[in-house]
Amino acid sequence: MEIVRIENAQEFDSFISSHPKGHMQQSSAWGKVKKEWEWTGFIARDAAGKIKGVCAVLLRQIPMTPFKMMYSPRGPVCDLGDTETVRELLTAAKEYGIKNKAYTFKIDTDTLASNSAYIALLEELGFKFKEHSAGFDTIQSRYIFRLEVGGKTEDELMAEFHPKTRYNIRLSARKGVTVEVKGAEACEDFHKLMLVTGNRDNFVIRDVSYFKRIMDAFGENARIYLAYYEGKPIAGALNVLCGDKVWYVYGASSNEYRNVMPNYLVQWEMIKWAMESGCKYYDFRGGYPDEDNPLHGIFKFKKGFCNDYMELMGEADLIIDKIGFKAVNAAQKLAKSTRKIRAKLLNK
Repeated sequence: MEIVRIENAQEFDSFISSHPKGHMQQSSAWGKVKKEWEWTGFIARDAAGKIKGVCAVLLRQIPMTPFKMMYSPRGPVCDLGDTETVRELLTAAKEYGIKNKAYTFKIDTDTLASNSAYIALLEELGFKFKEHSAGFDTIQSRYIFRLEVGGKTEDELMAEFHPKTRYNIRLSARKGVTVEVKGAEACEDFHKLMLVTGNRDNFVIRDVSYFKRIMDAFGENARIYLAYYEGKPIAGALNVLCGDKVWYVYGASSNEYRNVMPNYLVQWEMIKWAMESGCKYYDFRGGYPDEDNPLHGIFKFKKGFCNDYMELMGEADLIIDKIGFKAVNAAQKLAKSTRKIRAKLLNK
């Protein structure tokens, strides 16, 4: 098994970009974004020396504990039906975790919940699946919208959207909204919109430096789309291109001029980028199907573009240190309940 570091991951990244299971969060660029974590890549080769699979892991010390968590976001990347390669990659990662005193090895492979053969293999290898939940308390969304754009024209795609979505895209353009493609120089403006969105929808926003790291790490494969109305930026989104997919990573909007529907036009322009880049999919990532969830509007918005709501396999842990696993889980549950109590007190 071959181990690569973030500074010499060119061949690793090329495989990620060329493989149908490739994911932006398996790339070394994502390791540069997650600066609090240590990124390591594993490469499995066939007898001829050709890469047949890779797996990137992130390793991080849990604050105020002697324990480390190891996580492979959406990994491994290979033919998941090739059990030999899957075993090689996950076994090598486990051994690395043991060597580095990780208490668990967590994965959430990009595969459907219906892939029973792969799930059975993980269980055979010792992975324990998180209890099924329609909630979003996992690291990555278990339920996602993924729009197939490959081989379709703009008219064909537009015809697939909900009639109200088509109407809102056209309304936004008629009202004079314009959308501009930006780079890292737009991070400040985008972050201001994110702060407004976070305050409105009650979620915590990362510092502007985080968005700058995404733009710097992915370079020309990362874009910020900003919608302008009467000269003001009123909505925006950050997207990443990797392999045959474009990912909708973050979206934001102001509290003003929501009646001109800028988010719809932004989304359409980003979908067109995926088409122009020869991608097969545009990935909207997750949504909240529960109508009682305050963020259910995200689900309804994305569903207007894409009716294909997919359930992925979810989160699984290979427990390396049972004592550490129990201790960290207990601490996390306590912290979560404390945050809820604090939020209730602050909102009184």
